[in-house]
Amino acid sequence: MSECCCFTKQLSTAVTMKDRVGSWKARWNIGRMNYLVTPGLYRIGDPDSLSPVLVTANYKMTVDSLRKELPGRNLWILILDTKGVNVWCAAGKGTFGTEELVFRIADECLSKVVSHGVIILPQLGAPGVSAHEVKKMSGFKVVYGPVRASDIPYFLDNGMTVLPSMRKVRCSIYDRLVLTPVEIVQAFGMMLKVFGAMALFSALGILPFVRIDYLGLLGATLSGALITPLFLPWIPGRAFAWKGFVIGLIFAAGINILCRVSCGYGTARMLSYLLIFPAVSAFFAMNFTGSSTYTSLSGVIKEMKIAVPMITAALSAGIILRLVSFIKM
Repeated sequence: MSECCCFTKQLSTAVTMKDRVGSWKARWNIGRMNYLVTPGLYRIGDPDSLSPVLVTANYKMTVDSLRKELPGRNLWILILDTKGVNVWCAAGKGTFGTEELVFRIADECLSKVVSHGVIILPQLGAPGVSAHEVKKMSGFKVVYGPVRASDIPYFLDNGMTVLPSMRKVRCSIYDRLVLTPVEIVQAFGMMLKVFGAMALFSALGILPFVRIDYLGLLGATLSGALITPLFLPWIPGRAFAWKGFVIGLIFAAGINILCRVSCGYGTARMLSYLLIFPAVSAFFAMNFTGSSTYTSLSGVIKEMKIAVPMITAALSAGIILRLVSFIKM
């Protein structure tokens, strides 16, 4: 542990165009893992020993979301080293946790900076932090603030009071929509490799894939990474993989109807699409569990144990049928 120097950096509450562009890039997975703030203790305004201390993660978008709600205030922000991951995900991974919090309190000499012995954590960080252990090891009492940064002003102005509505995690269609770009980019990053392999096989005359194969996989990817998250509450079932499979099945059925009418594709090929496209959609829909409020870590693990073998089986059977359809061509 380094020696305490009680040096703090000033943090502005103004969000610039550069900040907005950086957030947009992070949403689209451009430099996402490097979009972070140096951990440490920061000043907002001109705080003193009685000013409140807010704790957050060092994902820059998280820091920006917090600081822009604090203009005209004097307080401290203690930024933990969560490896550039937001509070919720970092709490699940353990980087927004008791050990890092206690270390940062000591490393920044927080007991010499403030006299009230209270730190305010975001509610979504609770799964990673043991409040009584923090009190025991650091002497600081943990108080959990509201879910959203936009409610922090009310919380601070009303004696650290949180309304019941401020404890609820909202996940509206807009909230889900803003999370889909990174899912889409990651999904297409994987599918580009598949498309490359397909193009190579076609060029060598081994497996003559046609346009509908590419378009079908493209549609299946979007079904899982975009359509399923957007319509999540209204799709039957609980498991994300199942919801993605349902949307993928509807898409595959539509593709088959078009192909049957316009191209006269055989039974083996149509059945292959009914297996491959829903499996692809289910896989990418399952990836969205990490961005949703609809499930827990234990629920994700349980779903994966069931869904991954089923997706693998459906995909394998579909590929075999597609190979059979090549033979019959």
